Amino acid sequence: MTLRPSAARVQVLASAPSGCENRGEVVVTMTHRVGFYERDALRLRDELEILARNQAVELGANRISPIQAPDHGRQRWAMWRCP
Repeated sequence: MTLRPSAARVQVLASAPSGCENRGEVVVTMTHRVGFYERDALRLRDELEILARNQAVELGANRISPIQAPDHGRQRWAMWRCP
């Protein structure tokens, strides 16, 4: 999983910011299980964040915040455009 160079500027926030334009929501997914093997939860969380940051660039967002915690390789994120 690779973070695009343009997505390196996208900041990850713990919660929704104030004074920013909402650019929508995205749902990102990754394989969380291969056969009987569960993938490492921390690595999976990092990869979901990378996917969300890459998507933010396409929506013109420069901040993202999680809407829900990762669940079976799926996570919803809010996209924000802040000054």
